Amino acid sequence: MIFQFILMIIFVFLSATPCVDAGLVRAMAPFRWFILVFTWGAALLLGASASRQLRKFLTPLPYPVDHNQLVTSGAYALVRHPLYSSLLLAATGWTLFTMSLAHLFLTLSGFIFFSYKASREERWLTERHPEYADYSLRVKRFIPRFFKPLI
Repeated sequence: MIFQFILMIIFVFLSATPCVDAGLVRAMAPFRWFILVFTWGAALLLGASASRQLRKFLTPLPYPVDHNQLVTSGAYALVRHPLYSSLLLAATGWTLFTMSLAHLFLTLSGFIFFSYKASREERWLTERHPEYADYSLRVKRFIPRFFKPLI
């Protein structure tokens, strides 16, 4: 939890220096804005939907609360960890918008960190909800129908 907070603070305050020519940055401005609006809009919808679905069970801790129930519908039918996905999608959008190598590095670090954190959570969820194993075979971790776990 602390590492996640530190990673997010660094990401927000990190200088967004493009790694490409300033002329290319200007020329790609409409495309960059489209990507930013699309990714942030999708991240907002995904994160808000997941938060709403988990509202009674949401906790800052990585392990499930005692009174939790397994949620597999809505945002959780798309990906197993939509809250992490929304953060990673927003970070990816900002990274593409700024064309910053430093932000790319932090976004990749975020994927690795959230993969580790999600795998720990999934062990706890499988212990508590045996049906989680089947759910995890049907639904990908972060990116619908695409992303396999790193860890």
